[in-house]
Amino acid sequence: MRVDGFFEYLNEKLGFTSRHRRVLDRPVPDGISYLNCFGGIAFTLFIILVLTGFLLAAQYTPTETEAYRSVQRLHREVPLGGVLRAVHYWAANLMVVTVLLHMLRVFITGSYKKPRELTWVAGTMLFLLTFSFGFTGYLLPWDQKAYWATVVGTNMLGSLPLLGEPLRTLLLGGAEVSGRTLLRFYSIHMLWLPVLTGLFLWVHFHMIRRLGISGGM
Repeated sequence: MRVDGFFEYLNEKLGFTSRHRRVLDRPVPDGISYLNCFGGIAFTLFIILVLTGFLLAAQYTPTETEAYRSVQRLHREVPLGGVLRAVHYWAANLMVVTVLLHMLRVFITGSYKKPRELTWVAGTMLFLLTFSFGFTGYLLPWDQKAYWATVVGTNMLGSLPLLGEPLRTLLLGGAEVSGRTLLRFYSIHMLWLPVLTGLFLWVHFHMIRRLGISGGM
């Protein structure tokens, strides 16, 4: 059986084409331009981050004694390990930029207004989650730069009135940045943030599919 024949057989039995058309074939309003693509670009970068993150996790050891060494081994011993980490690093930076541009476009065009206010709320949560990914991931190389950047960031959190210091202690797992902090940041980065991101992505895309793409700019 030829490859195209095999896919035709699967499509006939499972109905891939009809399902995809129902989800993807949506009317596009007038005025759509490349400026409307930032959300899709950010999602593509997120997929890249998930895939490279899985591969990096296979080589990373989230302990106080081994975290830095495992990153160095990734560069020295793993084929294309440095390239893999660079792709993850630059995709993360580009995702922050594209999410910012996407939010800015939505705000300027007023696309957050009724009936798309829930889409805006979900997008705002994704915006915060994107920065949370960046903050928690920054500590994982466990070098001096990452350590002191985390100290500064958590001290800023601790300066908030009332709940600042309890939140700082909860995040650090103690009074200062330690191996416990590293493990907490790793679990947040690899488990909690992806789950929450997946949830809000579903809400965001569901509302876009339900209401359609907002036109303008």
